[in-house]
Amino acid sequence: MQIQSVTTPVGRRPMTLALMKRQLDTAEMKTGKTADKWKVFRDACEARTILGIQDRALAVLDALLTFYPDNELSQERGLVVFPSNAQLSLRAHGITGTTLRRHLAALVAAGLIIRKDSPNGKRYARRGRSGELEQAFGFSLAPMLARAEELAAMAQQVAAERKNLRLAKEALSLCRRDIRKLIAAAVGEGAAGNWATIEEHFLALLARIPRSPTTSDITDTLQEMERLRETIINALETQIKSEKIDTDDVRFDRHIQNSHTESINELEPSFREDLKATPIATVSPRQPPIKAFPLVMVLQACPDIADYAPGGTIFDWRALMSAAVVVRTMLGVTPSAYQDACEVMGAENAAVAMACILERAGHINSAGGYLRDLTAKARRGEFSLGPMLMALMRAHRAETKIAS
Repeated sequence: MQIQSVTTPVGRRPMTLALMKRQLDTAEMKTGKTADKWKVFRDACEARTILGIQDRALAVLDALLTFYPDNELSQERGLVVFPSNAQLSLRAHGITGTTLRRHLAALVAAGLIIRKDSPNGKRYARRGRSGELEQAFGFSLAPMLARAEELAAMAQQVAAERKNLRLAKEALSLCRRDIRKLIAAAVGEGAAGNWATIEEHFLALLARIPRSPTTSDITDTLQEMERLRETIINALETQIKSEKIDTDDVRFDRHIQNSHTESINELEPSFREDLKATPIATVSPRQPPIKAFPLVMVLQACPDIADYAPGGTIFDWRALMSAAVVVRTMLGVTPSAYQDACEVMGAENAAVAMACILERAGHINSAGGYLRDLTAKARRGEFSLGPMLMALMRAHRAETKIAS
């Protein structure tokens, strides 16, 4: 292939070293190489951000390719197309001559086409006596053929970056949702902490995200969001552990107060006889009710329960309890076991317990037996929903990190 002269006709862009290098690379193209012109075009469209060209320039390139008669770009069959500006403008959806020339220059600068100028600057072809094409002047598509593999690699790079950006945005959306629910749960529970400051920090992180963020922008914000989420979860876990210790202390004090063994042994014999003769009315103290956790926290820890609610969505406690009845039947929990749980824990907490059992159904041999065991512990004041919910939230967080 001959290299274009450094001198160009009036009105043309001057030859640059970059353009000359592209022509040299094209001249060294492997003999007999072919490529599907529309596949190369799709790769160029995918890689347009790397190439630095606009959609209108790609429309002009598309129009140029329609003037090439074969689907396979081949050096042996010639790679020069020579439409007039009027023909090219018509196939490029009627863009004006000025716009057409600007986008043709952009395609040349991007290394997708090369000008092959005639002595008078016109585009035309010379044919032999038998009608075969001997020489053509116009735009050479040789760079597209020479760079077919490079353009394919660019397209794959752009597709990979787009996928990474999509995954990062999804992870950020989930993290934002978690933080909003956790802050709402903390405020609703009256947990200790400066939640107004945390909310302000959360909003400040959201405000930092640009209108058209890159993967790096999203990743940096996601890391800070995850640290904020960990801070909130740690504060809630500390609150739950503190409440559990207080509950244990109350139960231990009640056990001491209700124990009569030591005091009976210290009484005079006559008093011991009187106590044996006079029955003592023992009244078991009322157990403190199990603490109800915010619905948003329950749904974050137990998302699967929503699949069994009317319409597949849970907006209130009534919907959660309706879904729990469906799950009870599905897992084979007897009505009596569930009724007992409702009486001991309360209807809302029993529904939460069923939601937790559903999340761990694959690790529980008998859902009914497990619920009866929880009910028995609740009756003795030895059961709290908090640790179960927090454990499930941590498990879902770990799964999300592995998936991302």
